Amino acid sequence: MAPVTAYADAPSAEAVIKTYADIAQAGYEDSLSTAQALEAAVDTLVKAPTEAHLSAAKEAWIAARKPYQQTEAFRFGNALVDDWEGRVNAWPLDEGLIDYVDEDSAANNEENDLALANVIANKSLTIGGQPVDAGTISPEFLAETLQEAEGVEANVATGYHAIEFLLWGQDLNGTEAGAGARPYTDYVQGEGCTGGNCDRRADYLQAASALLVADLKEMVGHWDEDGAARKALTDDAEAGITTILTGMGSLSYGELAGERTKLGLMLHDPEEEHDCFSDMTHLSHYYDAVGIRNVYTGQYTRVDGSVVEGASLSGLVAAKDADVDAQLTKDLDASVAAAAAIKAKAESGMAYDQMIALGNDEGAALVTGLVDALVAQTRTIERAVTVLGAEVEIEGSDSLDNPDAVFQ
Repeated sequence: MAPVTAYADAPSAEAVIKTYADIAQAGYEDSLSTAQALEAAVDTLVKAPTEAHLSAAKEAWIAARKPYQQTEAFRFGNALVDDWEGRVNAWPLDEGLIDYVDEDSAANNEENDLALANVIANKSLTIGGQPVDAGTISPEFLAETLQEAEGVEANVATGYHAIEFLLWGQDLNGTEAGAGARPYTDYVQGEGCTGGNCDRRADYLQAASALLVADLKEMVGHWDEDGAARKALTDDAEAGITTILTGMGSLSYGELAGERTKLGLMLHDPEEEHDCFSDMTHLSHYYDAVGIRNVYTGQYTRVDGSVVEGASLSGLVAAKDADVDAQLTKDLDASVAAAAAIKAKAESGMAYDQMIALGNDEGAALVTGLVDALVAQTRTIERAVTVLGAEVEIEGSDSLDNPDAVFQ
């Protein structure tokens, strides 16, 4: 990689990395504080199950997603983040591992022996041919025994989406209107309990919420001044710039444009939407797009309205090629605008899973608009990589690179 500090009027690589790490730390701190608020709302629901308390827990979950999704731009390039991320945001999940489901629905995955294990209803399981005591549902049990049991990625037992399922339940509406509709009575103890095993369901929800908080505390620590994630970047500043570009490009292209957006549209499959129980995928996509722009511009608006900002990758690129910087800034704004259009449409009554339905031309146009904007900005990210003399491998997706493979 060319010596980035040699560019006229450029910020130093060290200064850019400091801003990047400061934004990461702030984003994970916001994710932690909102997860703590979610945990408190869950505790209130469990202690006094009512429709109002269930609604409050759902709102707390939605609020917690907004800062977290903006941190996804720190994935891919940062190995430490990627190794950890599956604990908090893995998807899609075979929800029948956790609780009751409609066995005629897509939840019945014949390729997963535990797809209908329903740990909430069963105090003993067989995992990998061995009996497992599931009598106590604790954070440790979820993390160490159930998460990715038998090495199956769809056995997601922890994180935001496990909690989402426990709050909303299955969305059995397909690509029609409506999200999951779990009743608050699924948490009523004793007489009035619906769904059975309300005590264990409450245990699971509280354990998953506590584990999410613990996992986020760990990641906040990794971005402290002496944290492992920050140190990995500052030990080699030029490699750190490559890490930043890798995260931007891979989230933009293979992950968000491909796996989370184009794939679901191609298959017209609501099981491929990121937040499939709550129908809040429009928010996840929007804040992912915002997070990519945050990284490039070196600016993040915290949940309290304060702003973390400093030397930016934009400044580094502009010092070398102002035209590339201007184009990438324009492209990032365009992708955020395309995601905002999806968000606005969802908030006016057309949920994301309805947008990807077969025959919904208006919805398809909105979703395609986001895919196209993300692909365009990735091409400009690649130009920025060239400008900086870096070597970056951007993750791809069959949905974009080999569409025929999707249907094989």
